[in-house]
Amino acid sequence: MQNELPTNVLLGNRYRLVHQVGKGGMALVYEAYDQMLERPVAVKLLREDFLQDPAFRDRFKQEARSAANLSHPNIVTIYDFGFDDNGLYIVMEFVHGTDLKTKIREKKIFSVNEGIPLILQACAALGYAHRAGIVHCDVKPHNMLVTPDSRLKITDFGIARALSTIDPQEKQEVVWGSPQYLSPEQAMGQAPTPASDVYSLGVVIYEMFTGRLPFETDDPEQLAALRLNTDPTPPHLINPQIPEPLERIILKVLSKEPAQRYRTADQLGRVLLTFSQQPDKYYLVPPPLQPDEAAETVKSTFQARRQTQISSEDETPSAPAPEWKTIGLELACILFVGGLIPFWLYVWFSIRPLFN
Repeated sequence: MQNELPTNVLLGNRYRLVHQVGKGGMALVYEAYDQMLERPVAVKLLREDFLQDPAFRDRFKQEARSAANLSHPNIVTIYDFGFDDNGLYIVMEFVHGTDLKTKIREKKIFSVNEGIPLILQACAALGYAHRAGIVHCDVKPHNMLVTPDSRLKITDFGIARALSTIDPQEKQEVVWGSPQYLSPEQAMGQAPTPASDVYSLGVVIYEMFTGRLPFETDDPEQLAALRLNTDPTPPHLINPQIPEPLERIILKVLSKEPAQRYRTADQLGRVLLTFSQQPDKYYLVPPPLQPDEAAETVKSTFQARRQTQISSEDETPSAPAPEWKTIGLELACILFVGGLIPFWLYVWFSIRPLFN
């Protein structure tokens, strides 16, 4: 197992390590300083014991390729990729803050006002990836970084898949991903889809609002059986403060069959956005917006809610927009009738002498 590298180690003759800020199953993460562009960066360094394993090297390169092609304010930006005597590394945007899993452990249970804005940002990021033809495949709170001003950014595209490379009939013997957050179809080795990411995000939402996972066991076989044969405990039985409409959305997202969920994160985002604006209503079908419009709506919502507060003033319905089609029809009628006035005057004065 690779030990932490000492401070001031220089990677690629450019990135000077400051200190270790995290570690995962296959990589160590460091805060570093880009000496060329003079800015802080994060460096993910593949563990030495995985360096000679082609499968792990390929996963590491896949993360760099997948995320480098995505440019979105809620996705951690990839800057560089390299290899030197210290190993294989990825250089990315340094995000000040902590991961969502840590925040869940600290808060236990999120309120609706605290949780929905964060989930909407996750939906915006994943929806963008889905529209770009990429399925994340490993959505979990550990891969969601939250800044002090409540900006959420998704990272770790290490096992992401391009939709164009996925055969719907494929079967995988080795299942990558975090067992507690995997969709049922992924756990069975089936091909992932954007709906798989939606399920994993549903597990995150359930955990945020209940403080628990839908299914809790350390036995992989028992976990698989629970996921396939058991419904999760209704969230309101754990947290009575959860509104019924939100509970119904969560349970729909955790449906065992992909076709019964929202097909993409964009659709889920539109439903949650509508819920945040009208908490007493539940929309089974997402509002009829195009994906790009939905993403822009989510973006504009968060620009307006700088501190992720949803107050009663924020949710006051605005005056209904004028029905322009109706107004246009009325104007057309007025013009039509008005245009007939000279004609009727002509007829009247023409026949009037006959009655005298």
